[in-house]
Amino acid sequence: MKRMRGLIVSIGLAAAGLGLAASIAAADDDVRLRLNWMYYGSHAGFAFGKDKGYYKANGINLDIRSGNGSGSAHRLVANGDSMFDYGSCASMVNLAAQGAPLISVAVIDAMGTDAILVRPDTGVKDIKDLKGKKLLTTANAGVNTFFPLALKNAGLSEGDVQIINVPEGALVSSYLQGAGGTVGMLGGIDDKPAEIVANGGQPPIAFPYSDYGVNQVGYCIAATKDTVAKNPDLVKRFVGATIKAYKDTEADPQAAVDSMADIVGGDMADDKGKAQALAVLKVTLSVLYSKANSGKVLGMHVAQDWDDMLNLMKQYNGLKTDQPASAFYTNDFLPK
Repeated sequence: MKRMRGLIVSIGLAAAGLGLAASIAAADDDVRLRLNWMYYGSHAGFAFGKDKGYYKANGINLDIRSGNGSGSAHRLVANGDSMFDYGSCASMVNLAAQGAPLISVAVIDAMGTDAILVRPDTGVKDIKDLKGKKLLTTANAGVNTFFPLALKNAGLSEGDVQIINVPEGALVSSYLQGAGGTVGMLGGIDDKPAEIVANGGQPPIAFPYSDYGVNQVGYCIAATKDTVAKNPDLVKRFVGATIKAYKDTEADPQAAVDSMADIVGGDMADDKGKAQALAVLKVTLSVLYSKANSGKVLGMHVAQDWDDMLNLMKQYNGLKTDQPASAFYTNDFLPK
């Protein structure tokens, strides 16, 4: 009888152990990350972290979803569809100043890559040649935010250039076709030139906004203030895994691209797709740290950069806010 009782106790303890293991496994947090667009090279760090188990090791089941512009991605976080997103910092500030409960918890692209991209067969050699011309963009794209400022600093007005909105999936094809009499498009020099070339176009003539007095912070990881306040441990775990992933992406960008190819498949998994993604990723890796980030702390919001951007937005983009730049970001969740 004692042996039977011992067997029953052992079975009970084993079952309890299995229940505890199941409970621990179930404790992983389901987290949705919303990208600014469909997968491209700049996103490889997220894919790398997912593929290599960095998020899983931090108790996170990561679901990465494509997006339709930075503004749309930020709104999906604000309305609870997604917990985090990767999108334009300027776009996030615009929405937050209007009442969206958003805050940046880390910076990936510390410097902006926004530009006007023009087909070389259009005869446009100088930004002032754009007067009276038409350009393409996508309605929710972060690249739209500082376009008026770049024009103004170049001696042009918004009315001098007509903007035509098309869906993101049709942007490059419409650019190549000169749809609607357009000569170019708004886009990031991190991804669009590589995409244009991959689709048979010639390398575009680029007019980076930074050449026209636009010093902006690039792309942020945004969350709601409610998430930051009520679930700080989850935010810390997510940011920690992301920073590790992008550090390892710096060290081995090809491995990160391969991870993204494994996850996405399709054209991105062939040699041409990988080459395009790698070209894009290398541009992103070149802007991970701003000049003001002298310590090269990955993910850090640098006060000077944010102050400069906020001042530009107030002066040229009609931003209405009494809050300091520091109200729109936090460095509390970066790895120590």
